[in-house]
Amino acid sequence: MATYMGKGGLTTQYQGFHEITADVQRIVAESGIKDGFAILHCHHTTCSLTITSFWDPRGHVDMMEELEKIVPTRCDFHHQFDTPTDASGHIKTSILGSNMTLIVKDGKAFLGSSQGIFLAEFDGPRKRQFFVKVVSDS
Repeated sequence: MATYMGKGGLTTQYQGFHEITADVQRIVAESGIKDGFAILHCHHTTCSLTITSFWDPRGHVDMMEELEKIVPTRCDFHHQFDTPTDASGHIKTSILGSNMTLIVKDGKAFLGSSQGIFLAEFDGPRKRQFFVKVVSDS
């Protein structure tokens, strides 16, 4: 079984979705693995990973607004490490998650025609990293 580990990085804005699909596809291609799995991991506590449509950026605004309704930024959290967005960011990150697994088929992460991979930032701007481990299925 072959494995390959790659890393991507970016500088985020205050809050929002940052597409990382091209970086993930590049790392998968660099692996040389044609069929298997790609495991993505983001080791930060106030940003997460998600797959959603890339066609209309207003959908990302909708998602961020809905997450803010579920977990509003406020000053009465028990945990206030840096800022109120830090505390709410921890909860939002836990809701969306910091890991995902993708199928690798024909040397590419297997996505739907309108799907993109995004890093969701809840407490930026920050320098963020994510990791991709590609594993062959043979």
